Amino acid sequence: MVLRRLDATCRATGALILALALAGCREQAVADAEPAVSPPEMAAVGAVLLDGLGDYSFPVTSDHPEVQRWFDQGLMLGYGFNHDAAERAFVKATELDPECAMCWWGASLVLGPHVNAGMDPADNADAWSRLQRARALAPNAGEREQAFIEALSARYAEQPPEDRRPLDEAYAEATRRLMQQRPDDLDAAVLHAEALMDLQPWDYYDGALRPKGHTAEIVAVLESVMARDPDHAGALHLYVHAVEASADPQRGVAAADRLRELVPGSGHLVHMPAHIYARVGRWHDAVIANQRAIEADDAYLAICRGNAQGVYPLGYVPHNHHFLWFAASMEGDSAIAREAARQTAERTDLPELMREDGFAGLQHYWMTPWFERVRFGRWDEIAAAPNPAEDLPYVTAIWHYAQGMAAVRQQRLDDAERHLAALRPLADDPVMETLRVWDRYPLAHAARIAERSVTAELAAARGDHDAAVAALRDAVAVEDGIPYDEPPGWHAPVRHTLGVVLLDAGRPAEAEQVYREELRRNPENGWSLRGLAQSLRVQDKAKEAAAAERAFAAAWQNADIELTASRL
Repeated sequence: MVLRRLDATCRATGALILALALAGCREQAVADAEPAVSPPEMAAVGAVLLDGLGDYSFPVTSDHPEVQRWFDQGLMLGYGFNHDAAERAFVKATELDPECAMCWWGASLVLGPHVNAGMDPADNADAWSRLQRARALAPNAGEREQAFIEALSARYAEQPPEDRRPLDEAYAEATRRLMQQRPDDLDAAVLHAEALMDLQPWDYYDGALRPKGHTAEIVAVLESVMARDPDHAGALHLYVHAVEASADPQRGVAAADRLRELVPGSGHLVHMPAHIYARVGRWHDAVIANQRAIEADDAYLAICRGNAQGVYPLGYVPHNHHFLWFAASMEGDSAIAREAARQTAERTDLPELMREDGFAGLQHYWMTPWFERVRFGRWDEIAAAPNPAEDLPYVTAIWHYAQGMAAVRQQRLDDAERHLAALRPLADDPVMETLRVWDRYPLAHAARIAERSVTAELAAARGDHDAAVAALRDAVAVEDGIPYDEPPGWHAPVRHTLGVVLLDAGRPAEAEQVYREELRRNPENGWSLRGLAQSLRVQDKAKEAAAAERAFAAAWQNADIELTASRL
């Protein structure tokens, strides 16, 4: 999940207030956004001490008895990517003790870039001025604090260049020096690893899943921290991100297991194990992690006043629901998947924002209920539902996709042909290349898969299995080309459908290979295991088929639907 332009837009367009309302903060949203408060003061408005953030502490120099807790809260919230709330905690600490150098350091640190968002240029003045306060007060702080303040000094400039890459590189080198000077300081190492990750966010492995750039160093640094402190939440969080897209996500399991109950008050940290669980086939654990994260976020948002502003309610909160939908769908729990899809749409229902340049990705999440209906074969429901936004090309494309799929299943092949005819020009429209999911990949990928899928289903319904297989192999190629994301950029593995069509075409050996490849990509998913067992039975591979059927029974134990094929 990448939210690289979301924060600035929330502040600039007023979408923040709407996002708060959608997140359950209707009564307080307007009050919290009163313009009479200047931005620096606004940063601490409504700051509240939170429970469930663990007992990790970074000692700071201050005579005020409450400052340490506020600082530690800010640090942990920062490690949990709730940067807006972290800023409020740090700024509150500066209000309690304006002479606390590290409090100003923290208030400056969290305004910088991170793996999910670049720095908002509007924050530079605050980041710079707070850093200068920290530097001015540093002589009164301890040696450790002075070293951290000195390292942060490389991150900002009073007049930053248009391309801040040189500053980010300078900060990474500064944190390297900090780590080398303080080899036993785990926070120094974690900050260095994060600074390196910020240089290549969500781009840690090449197409062959080999580490690229600084990835090997990032992993080594974080593993060194975890070896010395297995409960360092910052290291555990970053490590999950650093290895989830690798060829060996299994190595992240210990970190995920450790993290899931470590900081129960941080919804994002509670959610993070799902990134690993989904990669290793622990689908039910992924469901539970996201359910617990949603509970944590609901408790956090209930505090509301001043504590639920910015990116978190619009980006991270819907992400948990979206991930829950995907994990539940993979284990066949249609009831949980349906509600999670509804929540995802409700929390991204921002009509004005999704029509702005750079935020079309919201349309993809808003359409999750339509993907859920296709996934679970709710054909009557689809056929009865109108296009929810005819002016949006991507929404319209997905609507025609869903309608075409329903029409094929209901044997209304002429209707399916009409929807396919409407879908094709949308899938080929160059505008789809400009509609991107958080600057990472275009929605054109999903639109093309949608068109190829309806083409294939219609061909299969007419008995042309060769054409259907060809179209689905095209779709698989597009799907495989989508950059790593969680949940994936397409709602259900295309190979689930390709396997069915190959079986129907009397090509079980090919179907077997398709299912095995899909299980390599998404281990222990019942859809593929069901198809694999069927392909093996047809080939008289009874022993292997029996093993696949046992694996299917285990994978499907939490399902509420009967599965007779690898797609409904």
